[in-house]
Amino acid sequence: MTTNHDAFVRAQAAIPGGVNSPVRAYGSVGGDPRFLASARGAYVTDVAGREYVDLVCSWGPALLGHAQPDVVAAVQEAAARGLSFGAPTVGEVELAEEIRRRVPLAERVRLVSTGTEATMTAIRLARGVTGRDLVVKFAGCYHGHGDALLADAGSGVATLALPGSAGVTEATAGETIVVPYGDLSAVEDAFTRYGSQIAAVITEAAPANMGVVRPPEGFNQGLRRVTAEHGALLILDEVLTGFRVGPSGWWGLESGLDPAGDDYYAPDLFTFGKVVGGGMPVAALAGSAAVMDQLAPLGPVYQAGTLSGNPVAVAAGLATLRLADDAVYSRVDAAAARLSAAVGAALDEAGVPHVVQHAGSLFSVFFGDLAARFGVTTYAQAKAQDSFRYTAFFHAMLDAGVNLPPSVFEAWFLSAAHDDAALDRIEAALPAAARAAAEATPS
Repeated sequence: MTTNHDAFVRAQAAIPGGVNSPVRAYGSVGGDPRFLASARGAYVTDVAGREYVDLVCSWGPALLGHAQPDVVAAVQEAAARGLSFGAPTVGEVELAEEIRRRVPLAERVRLVSTGTEATMTAIRLARGVTGRDLVVKFAGCYHGHGDALLADAGSGVATLALPGSAGVTEATAGETIVVPYGDLSAVEDAFTRYGSQIAAVITEAAPANMGVVRPPEGFNQGLRRVTAEHGALLILDEVLTGFRVGPSGWWGLESGLDPAGDDYYAPDLFTFGKVVGGGMPVAALAGSAAVMDQLAPLGPVYQAGTLSGNPVAVAAGLATLRLADDAVYSRVDAAAARLSAAVGAALDEAGVPHVVQHAGSLFSVFFGDLAARFGVTTYAQAKAQDSFRYTAFFHAMLDAGVNLPPSVFEAWFLSAAHDDAALDRIEAALPAAARAAAEATPS
Protein backbone atom coordinates (compact mmCIF):
# COMPACT_ATOMS: atom_id res chain seq x y z
CA MET A 1 0.00 0.00 0.00
CA THR A 2 1.27 3.47 -0.88
CA THR A 3 -0.15 6.97 -1.21
CA ASN A 4 -1.13 8.66 -4.45
CA HIS A 5 1.43 11.36 -3.74
CA ASP A 6 4.24 8.84 -3.32
CA ALA A 7 3.19 7.06 -6.50
CA PHE A 8 3.15 10.36 -8.41
CA VAL A 9 6.59 11.37 -7.17
CA ARG A 10 7.95 7.99 -8.17
CA ALA A 11 6.27 8.20 -11.59
CA GLN A 12 7.70 11.64 -12.34
CA ALA A 13 11.20 10.24 -12.01
CA ALA A 14 10.55 7.65 -14.72
CA ILE A 15 7.76 9.01 -16.95
CA PRO A 16 7.50 12.53 -18.47
CA GLY A 17 5.15 14.43 -16.19
CA GLY A 18 4.49 11.22 -14.31
CA VAL A 19 1.74 10.13 -16.71
CA ASN A 20 1.38 8.47 -20.10
CA SER A 21 -1.44 10.72 -21.27
CA PRO A 22 -1.41 14.41 -20.31
CA VAL A 23 -4.91 14.92 -18.89
CA ARG A 24 -4.21 12.28 -16.23
CA ALA A 25 -1.73 14.63 -14.56
CA TYR A 26 -4.49 16.82 -13.01
CA GLY A 27 -2.81 19.81 -14.60
CA SER A 28 -6.00 21.87 -14.81
CA VAL A 29 -7.46 20.91 -11.43
CA GLY A 30 -4.30 20.59 -9.34
CA GLY A 31 -3.31 18.04 -6.76
CA ASP A 32 -2.03 14.49 -7.05
CA PRO A 33 -3.65 12.24 -9.64
CA ARG A 34 -5.26 9.12 -8.32
CA PHE A 35 -3.20 6.04 -9.19
CA LEU A 36 -5.74 3.29 -9.66
CA ALA A 37 -5.14 -0.27 -8.54
CA SER A 38 -8.42 -1.95 -9.48
CA ALA A 39 -11.90 -1.38 -10.81
CA ARG A 40 -15.17 -3.25 -10.78
CA GLY A 41 -18.63 -2.25 -11.92
CA ALA A 42 -19.21 1.45 -11.25
CA TYR A 43 -16.24 1.78 -8.88
CA VAL A 44 -12.48 2.27 -8.98
CA THR A 45 -10.00 1.85 -6.12
CA ASP A 46 -6.73 3.75 -5.81
CA VAL A 47 -3.35 2.57 -4.51
CA ALA A 48 -4.20 3.89 -1.05
CA GLY A 49 -7.21 1.57 -0.93
CA ARG A 50 -9.89 4.26 -1.30
CA GLU A 51 -12.94 3.49 -3.44
CA TYR A 52 -14.63 6.03 -5.75
CA VAL A 53 -17.77 5.99 -7.85
CA ASP A 54 -16.29 6.39 -11.33
CA LEU A 55 -17.58 8.85 -13.92
CA VAL A 56 -14.60 8.52 -16.24
CA CYS A 57 -15.18 4.89 -17.27
CA SER A 58 -11.71 4.75 -18.87
CA TRP A 59 -12.78 7.79 -20.96
CA GLY A 60 -15.67 5.86 -22.44
CA PRO A 61 -14.84 2.19 -23.07
CA ALA A 62 -16.39 0.83 -19.87
CA LEU A 63 -19.94 0.95 -21.24
CA LEU A 64 -20.86 -2.20 -19.33
CA GLY A 65 -18.93 -1.21 -16.21
CA HIS A 66 -15.42 -2.14 -15.18
CA ALA A 67 -14.28 -5.77 -15.25
CA GLN A 68 -17.60 -7.05 -16.56
CA PRO A 69 -17.37 -10.80 -15.88
CA ASP A 70 -18.26 -12.02 -19.38
CA VAL A 71 -15.78 -9.62 -20.98
CA VAL A 72 -13.06 -10.66 -18.54
CA ALA A 73 -13.78 -14.31 -19.28
CA ALA A 74 -13.52 -13.69 -23.03
CA VAL A 75 -10.16 -11.99 -22.53
CA GLN A 76 -8.86 -14.79 -20.32
CA GLU A 77 -9.89 -17.42 -22.84
CA ALA A 78 -8.26 -15.51 -25.69
CA ALA A 79 -5.06 -14.92 -23.71
CA ALA A 80 -4.81 -18.63 -22.94
CA ARG A 81 -4.74 -19.31 -26.68
CA GLY A 82 -1.91 -16.83 -27.31
CA LEU A 83 -1.28 -13.11 -26.80
CA SER A 84 -0.42 -12.14 -30.36
CA PHE A 85 0.01 -13.94 -33.66
CA GLY A 86 0.82 -11.30 -36.27
CA ALA A 87 -1.56 -13.22 -38.53
CA PRO A 88 -5.28 -13.09 -39.38
CA THR A 89 -7.80 -14.50 -36.91
CA VAL A 90 -11.50 -15.30 -37.12
CA GLY A 91 -12.05 -12.97 -34.16
CA GLU A 92 -11.02 -10.00 -36.30
CA VAL A 93 -13.57 -10.97 -38.89
CA GLU A 94 -16.30 -11.35 -36.28
CA LEU A 95 -15.61 -7.91 -34.81
CA ALA A 96 -15.65 -6.33 -38.27
CA GLU A 97 -18.93 -8.09 -39.00
CA GLU A 98 -20.45 -6.81 -35.75
CA ILE A 99 -19.45 -3.25 -36.68
CA ARG A 100 -21.01 -3.72 -40.13
CA ARG A 101 -24.20 -5.04 -38.53
CA ARG A 102 -24.53 -1.94 -36.38
CA VAL A 103 -23.44 0.56 -39.05
CA PRO A 104 -24.56 -0.64 -42.49
CA LEU A 105 -22.44 2.00 -44.23
CA ALA A 106 -19.34 0.27 -42.85
CA GLU A 107 -18.96 -2.05 -45.82
CA ARG A 108 -15.29 -2.56 -45.04
CA VAL A 109 -13.57 -2.31 -41.64
CA ARG A 110 -9.84 -2.01 -40.92
CA LEU A 111 -8.86 -2.64 -37.29
CA VAL A 112 -6.08 -0.60 -35.71
CA SER A 113 -4.94 -0.08 -32.13
CA THR A 114 -5.87 3.52 -31.22
CA GLY A 115 -8.29 6.25 -32.17
CA THR A 116 -5.36 8.42 -33.22
CA GLU A 117 -4.23 5.70 -35.61
CA ALA A 118 -7.74 5.45 -37.03
CA THR A 119 -8.05 9.18 -37.74
CA MET A 120 -4.51 9.41 -39.14
CA THR A 121 -5.33 6.57 -41.51
CA ALA A 122 -8.63 8.21 -42.48
CA ILE A 123 -6.82 11.40 -43.45
CA ARG A 124 -4.18 9.52 -45.44
CA LEU A 125 -6.86 7.50 -47.20
CA ALA A 126 -8.87 10.61 -48.07
CA ARG A 127 -5.79 12.23 -49.56
CA GLY A 128 -4.92 9.08 -51.45
CA VAL A 129 -8.42 8.69 -52.89
CA THR A 130 -8.87 12.33 -53.89
CA GLY A 131 -5.31 13.27 -54.79
CA ARG A 132 -5.70 16.43 -52.70
CA ASP A 133 -3.77 17.73 -49.69
CA LEU A 134 -5.94 19.98 -47.51
CA VAL A 135 -8.18 18.92 -44.63
CA VAL A 136 -10.91 20.93 -42.90
CA LYS A 137 -11.39 20.44 -39.16
CA PHE A 138 -13.28 22.34 -36.47
CA ALA A 139 -11.92 24.33 -33.55
CA GLY A 140 -12.42 22.35 -30.36
CA CYS A 141 -12.78 18.98 -32.04
CA TYR A 142 -10.10 16.47 -31.04
CA HIS A 143 -9.10 13.66 -33.36
CA GLY A 144 -6.07 12.26 -31.61
CA HIS A 145 -2.51 13.52 -31.60
CA GLY A 146 -1.69 13.19 -35.29
CA ASP A 147 0.28 16.19 -36.54
CA ALA A 148 -2.29 17.46 -39.01
CA LEU A 149 -5.15 17.40 -36.51
CA LEU A 150 -3.78 19.14 -33.40
CA ALA A 151 -4.61 22.67 -34.54
CA ASP A 152 -7.22 24.19 -32.19
CA ALA A 153 -7.92 20.77 -30.70
CA GLY A 154 -9.92 20.11 -27.58
CA SER A 155 -9.30 17.42 -24.93
CA GLY A 156 -5.83 17.56 -23.38
CA VAL A 157 -4.72 20.36 -25.69
CA ALA A 158 -7.54 22.51 -24.32
CA THR A 159 -6.86 21.37 -20.77
CA LEU A 160 -3.23 22.48 -21.03
CA ALA A 161 -4.16 25.69 -22.89
CA LEU A 162 -1.87 24.78 -25.77
CA PRO A 163 -2.43 26.25 -29.25
CA GLY A 164 -1.31 22.98 -30.85
CA SER A 165 1.98 21.21 -30.30
CA ALA A 166 5.67 21.85 -30.64
CA GLY A 167 7.15 19.53 -33.22
CA VAL A 168 4.37 20.05 -35.75
CA THR A 169 5.92 21.71 -38.79
CA GLU A 170 4.47 24.80 -40.41
CA ALA A 171 4.07 22.86 -43.62
CA THR A 172 1.97 20.22 -41.89
CA ALA A 173 -0.12 22.78 -40.01
CA GLY A 174 -0.62 24.66 -43.27
CA GLU A 175 -2.46 21.68 -44.73
CA THR A 176 -5.22 21.99 -42.11
CA ILE A 177 -8.01 24.56 -42.40
CA VAL A 178 -9.64 25.24 -39.01
CA VAL A 179 -13.13 26.74 -38.92
CA PRO A 180 -15.52 27.44 -36.02
CA TYR A 181 -17.62 24.46 -35.04
CA GLY A 182 -21.21 24.56 -36.23
CA ASP A 183 -20.58 27.30 -38.82
CA LEU A 184 -21.62 25.75 -42.12
CA SER A 185 -21.13 29.05 -43.96
CA ALA A 186 -17.46 29.04 -42.90
CA VAL A 187 -17.13 25.56 -44.38
CA GLU A 188 -18.73 26.74 -47.61
CA ASP A 189 -16.35 29.71 -47.71
CA ALA A 190 -13.37 27.37 -47.29
CA PHE A 191 -14.57 25.29 -50.22
CA THR A 192 -15.18 28.41 -52.30
CA ARG A 193 -11.52 29.34 -51.82
CA TYR A 194 -9.83 25.94 -51.74
CA GLY A 195 -12.41 23.41 -52.88
CA SER A 196 -10.26 21.76 -55.54
CA GLN A 197 -7.52 21.21 -52.92
CA ILE A 198 -9.63 19.88 -50.02
CA ALA A 199 -9.47 16.12 -49.54
CA ALA A 200 -11.85 15.84 -46.60
CA VAL A 201 -13.78 17.40 -43.77
CA ILE A 202 -13.33 15.62 -40.44
CA THR A 203 -15.67 16.26 -37.55
CA GLU A 204 -16.61 14.68 -34.26
CA ALA A 205 -20.07 13.22 -34.77
CA ALA A 206 -21.09 15.07 -31.60
CA PRO A 207 -18.19 17.00 -30.06
CA ALA A 208 -17.21 15.86 -26.58
CA ASN A 209 -13.66 17.16 -26.22
CA MET A 210 -14.41 20.82 -25.51
CA GLY A 211 -17.17 19.75 -23.22
CA VAL A 212 -20.24 18.25 -24.82
CA VAL A 213 -21.62 20.34 -27.69
CA ARG A 214 -24.54 18.87 -29.59
CA PRO A 215 -24.24 19.51 -33.34
CA PRO A 216 -26.69 22.11 -34.66
CA GLU A 217 -29.72 20.62 -36.37
CA GLY A 218 -28.81 19.67 -39.92
CA PHE A 219 -25.13 20.49 -39.51
CA ASN A 220 -23.69 17.06 -40.24
CA GLN A 221 -26.14 16.66 -43.10
CA GLY A 222 -24.93 20.02 -44.42
CA LEU A 223 -21.33 18.85 -44.28
CA ARG A 224 -22.32 15.84 -46.36
CA ARG A 225 -23.93 18.11 -48.94
CA VAL A 226 -20.96 20.47 -49.22
CA THR A 227 -18.32 17.74 -49.40
CA ALA A 228 -20.29 15.81 -52.01
CA GLU A 229 -20.68 18.92 -54.15
CA HIS A 230 -16.91 19.42 -54.20
CA GLY A 231 -15.73 15.82 -54.46
CA ALA A 232 -14.28 15.73 -50.93
CA LEU A 233 -14.80 13.02 -48.34
CA LEU A 234 -16.71 13.38 -45.08
CA ILE A 235 -15.03 11.66 -42.12
CA LEU A 236 -17.25 11.18 -39.08
CA ASP A 237 -15.13 10.67 -35.97
CA GLU A 238 -17.07 8.42 -33.60
CA VAL A 239 -14.13 7.40 -31.43
CA LEU A 240 -16.02 8.71 -28.39
CA THR A 241 -19.65 8.44 -29.47
CA GLY A 242 -19.48 5.25 -31.50
CA PHE A 243 -21.43 2.42 -29.82
CA ARG A 244 -21.61 4.48 -26.60
CA VAL A 245 -24.54 6.80 -27.21
CA GLY A 246 -26.48 4.11 -29.06
CA PRO A 247 -26.16 0.81 -30.92
CA SER A 248 -25.01 2.62 -34.09
CA GLY A 249 -23.35 5.60 -32.44
CA TRP A 250 -24.34 9.21 -32.96
CA TRP A 251 -24.81 8.65 -36.69
CA GLY A 252 -27.46 6.05 -35.92
CA LEU A 253 -29.28 8.36 -33.50
CA GLU A 254 -29.13 11.32 -35.85
CA SER A 255 -29.75 9.73 -39.23
CA GLY A 256 -32.28 7.15 -38.12
CA LEU A 257 -30.59 4.51 -40.32
CA ASP A 258 -33.32 4.78 -42.97
CA PRO A 259 -31.92 5.94 -46.34
CA ALA A 260 -35.36 7.26 -47.20
CA GLY A 261 -35.57 9.40 -44.05
CA ASP A 262 -35.33 13.18 -44.10
CA ASP A 263 -32.39 13.19 -41.67
CA TYR A 264 -30.37 10.46 -43.34
CA TYR A 265 -26.84 11.17 -44.55
CA ALA A 266 -23.96 8.92 -45.53
CA PRO A 267 -20.41 9.77 -44.43
CA ASP A 268 -17.62 8.28 -46.53
CA LEU A 269 -15.57 7.16 -43.54
CA PHE A 270 -16.12 6.49 -39.84
CA THR A 271 -13.53 6.18 -37.10
CA PHE A 272 -14.31 4.13 -34.01
CA GLY A 273 -12.47 3.56 -30.73
CA LYS A 274 -13.12 3.28 -26.99
CA VAL A 275 -16.20 1.01 -26.71
CA VAL A 276 -15.21 -0.97 -29.81
CA GLY A 277 -12.31 -2.35 -27.76
CA GLY A 278 -14.16 -2.77 -24.50
CA GLY A 279 -11.23 -1.31 -22.57
CA MET A 280 -8.49 -2.92 -24.65
CA PRO A 281 -6.48 -1.13 -27.38
CA VAL A 282 -8.69 -1.55 -30.44
CA ALA A 283 -9.95 1.08 -32.87
CA ALA A 284 -11.31 0.93 -36.39
CA LEU A 285 -11.60 2.76 -39.66
CA ALA A 286 -14.69 1.90 -41.69
CA GLY A 287 -16.56 3.04 -44.75
CA SER A 288 -17.68 2.26 -48.24
CA ALA A 289 -15.99 -0.55 -50.12
CA ALA A 290 -15.04 1.83 -52.93
CA VAL A 291 -13.01 4.00 -50.55
CA MET A 292 -11.76 1.38 -48.08
CA ASP A 293 -10.47 -0.94 -50.81
CA GLN A 294 -7.90 1.74 -51.65
CA LEU A 295 -6.01 0.58 -48.53
CA ALA A 296 -3.12 -1.84 -48.96
CA PRO A 297 -2.96 -4.67 -49.89
CA LEU A 298 -5.69 -3.95 -52.44
CA GLY A 299 -4.89 -0.32 -53.06
CA PRO A 300 -2.02 2.17 -53.02
CA VAL A 301 -2.68 3.74 -49.57
CA TYR A 302 -0.40 2.02 -47.08
CA GLN A 303 -1.32 1.22 -43.49
CA ALA A 304 -0.01 -1.55 -41.27
CA GLY A 305 0.32 -2.54 -37.63
CA THR A 306 1.93 -5.50 -35.92
CA LEU A 307 -0.71 -5.50 -33.17
CA SER A 308 -3.69 -4.48 -35.34
CA GLY A 309 -6.53 -6.87 -34.59
CA ASN A 310 -4.72 -8.29 -31.57
CA PRO A 311 -6.68 -11.42 -30.60
CA VAL A 312 -6.95 -10.60 -26.90
CA ALA A 313 -8.07 -7.03 -27.52
CA VAL A 314 -10.51 -8.13 -30.21
CA ALA A 315 -12.06 -10.61 -27.78
CA ALA A 316 -12.80 -7.79 -25.33
CA GLY A 317 -14.35 -5.59 -28.00
CA LEU A 318 -16.46 -8.35 -29.49
CA ALA A 319 -17.77 -9.46 -26.10
CA THR A 320 -18.61 -5.85 -25.19
CA LEU A 321 -20.53 -5.16 -28.39
CA ARG A 322 -22.42 -8.44 -28.20
CA LEU A 323 -23.49 -7.65 -24.63
CA ALA A 324 -24.41 -4.02 -25.40
CA ASP A 325 -28.06 -4.57 -26.23
CA ASP A 326 -30.99 -2.17 -26.09
CA ALA A 327 -31.42 -2.78 -22.37
CA VAL A 328 -27.84 -1.65 -21.72
CA TYR A 329 -28.32 1.57 -23.66
CA SER A 330 -31.60 2.23 -21.87
CA ARG A 331 -29.92 1.83 -18.46
CA VAL A 332 -27.06 4.14 -19.38
CA ASP A 333 -29.45 6.75 -20.81
CA ALA A 334 -31.61 6.65 -17.70
CA ALA A 335 -28.63 6.95 -15.36
CA ALA A 336 -27.21 9.88 -17.35
CA ALA A 337 -30.57 11.65 -17.38
CA ARG A 338 -30.99 11.23 -13.63
CA LEU A 339 -27.47 12.33 -12.77
CA SER A 340 -27.29 15.31 -15.11
CA ALA A 341 -30.58 16.58 -13.69
CA ALA A 342 -29.23 16.18 -10.16
CA VAL A 343 -26.05 18.08 -11.05
CA GLY A 344 -28.08 20.93 -12.51
CA ALA A 345 -30.40 21.04 -9.51
CA ALA A 346 -27.51 21.15 -7.01
CA LEU A 347 -25.79 23.97 -8.88
CA ASP A 348 -29.07 25.87 -9.15
CA GLU A 349 -29.63 25.50 -5.41
CA ALA A 350 -26.15 26.87 -4.73
CA GLY A 351 -26.67 29.79 -7.11
CA VAL A 352 -23.94 28.76 -9.55
CA PRO A 353 -24.58 29.97 -13.12
CA HIS A 354 -24.09 27.04 -15.46
CA VAL A 355 -25.52 24.93 -18.24
CA VAL A 356 -25.51 21.13 -18.51
CA GLN A 357 -25.28 20.03 -22.15
CA HIS A 358 -26.06 16.59 -23.54
CA ALA A 359 -25.41 14.45 -26.59
CA GLY A 360 -27.14 11.18 -25.94
CA SER A 361 -25.85 9.80 -22.64
CA LEU A 362 -22.77 12.05 -22.74
CA PHE A 363 -22.98 15.30 -20.80
CA SER A 364 -20.81 17.97 -19.24
CA VAL A 365 -21.15 21.19 -17.27
CA PHE A 366 -20.15 24.66 -18.45
CA PHE A 367 -19.85 27.36 -15.77
CA GLY A 368 -20.53 31.08 -16.06
CA ASP A 369 -23.23 33.63 -16.80
CA LEU A 370 -22.77 33.56 -20.58
CA ALA A 371 -22.87 29.79 -20.67
CA ALA A 372 -26.00 29.78 -18.52
CA ARG A 373 -27.76 32.36 -20.68
CA PHE A 374 -26.81 31.27 -24.17
CA GLY A 375 -25.37 27.78 -23.92
CA VAL A 376 -22.05 26.79 -25.44
CA THR A 377 -21.77 26.08 -29.15
CA THR A 378 -18.14 26.93 -29.98
CA TYR A 379 -14.64 26.29 -28.69
CA ALA A 380 -14.18 30.00 -27.95
CA GLN A 381 -17.24 29.96 -25.71
CA ALA A 382 -16.06 26.77 -23.99
CA LYS A 383 -12.69 28.36 -23.19
CA ALA A 384 -14.38 31.53 -21.88
CA GLN A 385 -16.30 29.74 -19.13
CA ASP A 386 -15.55 30.04 -15.40
CA SER A 387 -13.36 26.94 -15.34
CA PHE A 388 -12.04 27.81 -11.86
CA ARG A 389 -15.40 26.73 -10.48
CA TYR A 390 -14.89 23.24 -11.87
CA THR A 391 -11.62 22.90 -9.95
CA ALA A 392 -13.42 23.44 -6.64
CA PHE A 393 -16.33 21.25 -7.72
CA PHE A 394 -14.01 18.45 -8.85
CA HIS A 395 -12.04 18.28 -5.60
CA ALA A 396 -15.13 18.40 -3.42
CA MET A 397 -16.53 15.45 -5.35
CA LEU A 398 -13.20 13.61 -5.17
CA ASP A 399 -13.05 14.15 -1.41
CA ALA A 400 -16.54 12.65 -1.19
CA GLY A 401 -15.49 9.56 -3.15
CA VAL A 402 -16.61 10.46 -6.68
CA ASN A 403 -14.12 10.31 -9.54
CA LEU A 404 -14.90 12.98 -12.17
CA PRO A 405 -12.93 13.73 -15.34
CA PRO A 406 -9.98 15.90 -14.23
CA SER A 407 -10.77 18.58 -16.81
CA VAL A 408 -13.76 20.82 -17.43
CA PHE A 409 -13.39 20.09 -21.16
CA GLU A 410 -14.14 16.37 -20.92
CA ALA A 411 -17.44 14.51 -21.07
CA TRP A 412 -18.84 12.57 -18.12
CA PHE A 413 -19.41 8.87 -18.70
CA LEU A 414 -21.77 6.44 -17.03
CA SER A 415 -22.13 2.71 -17.46
CA ALA A 416 -24.77 0.02 -17.22
CA ALA A 417 -23.26 -0.79 -13.80
CA HIS A 418 -24.22 2.59 -12.34
CA ASP A 419 -27.16 1.38 -10.29
CA ASP A 420 -29.27 3.24 -7.74
CA ALA A 421 -26.68 2.75 -5.00
CA ALA A 422 -23.92 4.30 -7.11
CA LEU A 423 -26.11 7.19 -8.22
CA ASP A 424 -27.26 7.79 -4.64
CA ARG A 425 -23.62 8.17 -3.56
CA ILE A 426 -22.95 10.68 -6.31
CA GLU A 427 -26.08 12.67 -5.55
CA ALA A 428 -25.21 12.81 -1.86
CA ALA A 429 -21.90 14.49 -2.75
CA LEU A 430 -23.39 17.11 -5.06
CA PRO A 431 -24.69 19.78 -2.61
CA ALA A 432 -21.31 20.32 -0.92
CA ALA A 433 -19.52 20.32 -4.29
CA ALA A 434 -21.98 22.87 -5.66
CA ARG A 435 -21.37 25.11 -2.64
CA ALA A 436 -17.61 24.79 -3.20
CA ALA A 437 -18.10 25.89 -6.81
CA ALA A 438 -20.19 28.85 -5.66
CA GLU A 439 -17.49 29.97 -3.23
CA ALA A 440 -14.59 29.52 -5.68
CA THR A 441 -12.66 32.53 -6.93
CA PRO A 442 -10.23 32.91 -9.83
CA SER A 443 -6.65 32.19 -8.83
